[in-house]
Amino acid sequence: MSRDEIRKIHSQLSEEFISQPLEQTLAHCREITRKYFSCFPLLYQIGSLYVNYGIMAGEKQKVSQIYEDAMELFRRVKTGTDDIDLAKQALNMEALCMLSLNRPREVLDLLGHPDFSMTAPELLSASACQLLGKFKKAEEILQTGIYYHMIVIMNMFSIYLGLCSDHAARFHETWQKAVHMSDAFQLEKLHPGIMLSFYLTASQGFMKLNDTEKALEALEQYTLLASGNIYPLRLHGDSFFNLVDQWLEHTLALGDALPRDSRAILGTIASTVENSKTFFPLHDNPHFQNIVQRLKKIQPSL
Repeated sequence: MSRDEIRKIHSQLSEEFISQPLEQTLAHCREITRKYFSCFPLLYQIGSLYVNYGIMAGEKQKVSQIYEDAMELFRRVKTGTDDIDLAKQALNMEALCMLSLNRPREVLDLLGHPDFSMTAPELLSASACQLLGKFKKAEEILQTGIYYHMIVIMNMFSIYLGLCSDHAARFHETWQKAVHMSDAFQLEKLHPGIMLSFYLTASQGFMKLNDTEKALEALEQYTLLASGNIYPLRLHGDSFFNLVDQWLEHTLALGDALPRDSRAILGTIASTVENSKTFFPLHDNPHFQNIVQRLKKIQPSL
């Protein structure tokens, strides 16, 4: 399949996961994978759909089976494709499935030791383009590198907060550094999805530190962002990353689309907060009750 055909199939299946019975949609996915068993970019995207929508199965055993099916697709991609980047992506997604299935030792065996060689290929590529007089291309490479690593760093901040939940000073320092980075790059506008995740993680961490005031502050940020004009969620550049949109369109398999439809994300915006055991001590708090009610009223036009 061509890239446009894969995007069309992905969009169609995303719609089916939201509007059709889960088993029916999974059966359609299996039918497509049998028909296009050697179209590895397509198999990767279907595996990604399993990962992003599998939780909808509800029952733990069914969710686990969907992740197992996703891993099988990623393994097929990893061993069959001659695209090195796609193989690496499939490897990482296989590891993500293992992590979701609570198999951390297998994750470490699969990934091996992290590569901290302090080399970044985009620096060399940009420098080579600059020497060849291809200044626009060099600028695009560096913008894309900054954009990519910025997203990675924000994800690392979120995970690191979880490790600091028993060390108040370190937690607050990490929170401040992440917020300063977000402000510097205007991430609430540039990538609101990643900031929603960050604010929620931070608020849960503050609860573990018994800092109710800061937990509600982070939840308020989560609510203000979630109820803002951010839908449908899309990857995009801005005035600083003015060449990123071009890279998204021509390089990423899904272009500016996210793996999970905004409507699916909206379906969990309020319940994630209201049903979190971490926030149970706040259920009688008027501010928390107000936050939950505001989240339940979010009805953007998508």
